Amino acid sequence: MAAVTESQIAIVKATAPVLQEHGVAITTVFYENLLRENPDLHNIFSSSSQATGRQPRALAGAVLGYATYIDDLPKLAHAVERIAHKHVSLQVTPAQYDVVGKYLIQAIGQVLGAAATPDIVDAWVAAYGALAAVFINREGEMYKANAADHWTGWRKFRIARKEQESSVITSFYLAPADGGATPLPKFYPGQYVSLQVRVPELGYLQSRQYSLSEGPTPAGEYYRISVKKEEGDAATGVPGLISNLLHARYAVGDEVELSHPQGEFYVDPADTSKEGVPAVLISAGVGATPLKAILDSLTTTTTTGGQAPPVVKRPVSWIHSARSSAMQPFGDAVRQICRENENVTANVFLRSVGPEDKAGVHYEFGDMRLDLAKLDAERDLFVGDARAEYFVCGPEPFMVDVRAALEAMGVERGRIFLELFATGDVA
Repeated sequence: MAAVTESQIAIVKATAPVLQEHGVAITTVFYENLLRENPDLHNIFSSSSQATGRQPRALAGAVLGYATYIDDLPKLAHAVERIAHKHVSLQVTPAQYDVVGKYLIQAIGQVLGAAATPDIVDAWVAAYGALAAVFINREGEMYKANAADHWTGWRKFRIARKEQESSVITSFYLAPADGGATPLPKFYPGQYVSLQVRVPELGYLQSRQYSLSEGPTPAGEYYRISVKKEEGDAATGVPGLISNLLHARYAVGDEVELSHPQGEFYVDPADTSKEGVPAVLISAGVGATPLKAILDSLTTTTTTGGQAPPVVKRPVSWIHSARSSAMQPFGDAVRQICRENENVTANVFLRSVGPEDKAGVHYEFGDMRLDLAKLDAERDLFVGDARAEYFVCGPEPFMVDVRAALEAMGVERGRIFLELFATGDVA
């Protein structure tokens, strides 16, 4: 922050109300100008998030957060870490920060007009430069760590196998196209990979993040992602673009590109300080994918290629909500894990119970959405244990509701971890 003076910090903080009012207009103009004049950046930015307006809204929120806490950056530490992981997964370069800065300052001037005085512009140039330096430094550390794994940039993978997990979710087993002379690097269960493919209809590459849905295999011969076929949004036609493309056009033997596993939402199964600490895994729909990898890593199970017992043993509670048993992923595998591991329990909520569904086999709570109040506060949620950790993944409203319910039970927010598939953050 040495490059930003106290007076410039004051100016940036004073512009926060203006950003709250005009932020989305500024970031919308920013993306329009940036992508029009730098079409190669279409390969990085999500066309779906652009079409829905989600990406401009997310950037506006991030800029507002920075303006608000520019003099107290530790409050933004988690957001910086999460964004840095995503940037590395997309192979963002230091040079691209200069390009983004140019167009962001330009958009501020274009939207605010005469209100963007020279002092305001200079303050934001300095502030953006300081923030860019934070990201560049942190991302540089991550790139260096990835290089130590002998993996830089995008790497070609072959679809070795496909497996239907539910009526809408398919698992893709991805093996290195070069034959994998060396084992794939281990990852922390809960992390994701970015998958990149060319979209002929768009004429450029698109990348999406997919959680690794199986714990690291002993031989490190493949990664597994489990992808939901999305219905899409009739208004834009693009949400679910890459997921649907994978389902419709990609077969065993086809190639995709992946970047090194990233993500700050994870469990380290070798962390001995977590011995005996309960892990509560709460998901809805395809949100089960990162939690399945975490469950694998905390148990001894034959579903992950006979991996060795974990270094630490923790009580694990699997809590999942699905629309129906047909749409529920990993149901049989989770039941098998429960049978093989006395430290694991499972509770499934089905919104719609079919005639073939059996209580205690396919579900514990039928014809209802997930309701934590229906569970045993101690046996299933461990709310009396001040060490317990909660890992939550699903649609954003679901995650916010679950967090609020846990907090109402006395769980501190710092022990509740949320995973986000989409651009932006949750309050």
